[in-house]
Amino acid sequence: MDFRHVVGHEDIISRFRSSIEAGKVSHAYIISGEEGSGRSSLAFCFAKTLQCEQGGTDSCDSCPSCHQMDTGNHPDVIYVTHAKPGVITVDEIREQVVNNMDIKPYKSRYKIYIIKDGEKMNVQAENALLKTIEEPPEYGIVIIITSNPDKLLPTIRSRCIEISTKPVREKDIKDYLINTLGISSEKANFAIEYAQGNLGKAISLATNEDYQGLINSVIDLETKIYNMDMEDIADAITGAEHYKMSIGEYLDLMMVWYRDILVLKVTGNPDKILFKNQYSVISEQAKYLSFNELEDKSKAIENAKLRIQANARLDDIMRLLILTLKEI
Repeated sequence: MDFRHVVGHEDIISRFRSSIEAGKVSHAYIISGEEGSGRSSLAFCFAKTLQCEQGGTDSCDSCPSCHQMDTGNHPDVIYVTHAKPGVITVDEIREQVVNNMDIKPYKSRYKIYIIKDGEKMNVQAENALLKTIEEPPEYGIVIIITSNPDKLLPTIRSRCIEISTKPVREKDIKDYLINTLGISSEKANFAIEYAQGNLGKAISLATNEDYQGLINSVIDLETKIYNMDMEDIADAITGAEHYKMSIGEYLDLMMVWYRDILVLKVTGNPDKILFKNQYSVISEQAKYLSFNELEDKSKAIENAKLRIQANARLDDIMRLLILTLKEI
């Protein structure tokens, strides 16, 4: 993986290349965007290019440094880890970034620290990091990857160059899915509409081994939800648990169902919805669901996602979610 293999994000790549060519690489960056939007790929390619022994604006893919990056064993590129899923603590930032940065690079020009889920840093962790990025050694670079830059302290943001990913063009995603991954046109088109410019989401759904079963399960749930009794709910929970490894896509597809209802209410155009074969059901639900109710249902799904990230029991999450979605 290098800049030449990244799909979309030409403006960001051009910006990175220009800073390298001009010798004006910053000591701190924030790359923001939703999960799957290419943030991690951009950070990886930037770090790989900076550490490449050829010193160009693209990594050479053949030097020892590039090989170490590709195998995940580069001693001067550190991915910050955290023990608890919901928080990055001050001790973790001190140990893996602050104290580590005092040690000069083993072999490269830079020491690069990549902090994924940067919004999970607690205030103490951010303040510890702030002292480092205020007066970093000339070889130190910190890259914060986040889905929500507003959760970072203003003092952190003011000392970083902020970069935000944008949706990838549909034709670029389609070309990648069909010509690179060998996905069928029908499946690619559905995944593209589902992903709304997010290449990672499109790939994840289109390459899912349970692709059709996953979609059918969500359709079955959303079609029957307002007539479900407790036995039906139990069956639906069992169905969702079958796709536990794909629960992110499961919930996202549920979200798209309500997005389709909203689109149909606003535009009246069935061509603009994803679940086109379920038009009659979606049209009927659009008649009696208000805009406020649709917003509440979307929030319920978002809350379910947060509870999953907090490692709550999936059956409890789905039971509460289904009961909430049933309400009119």
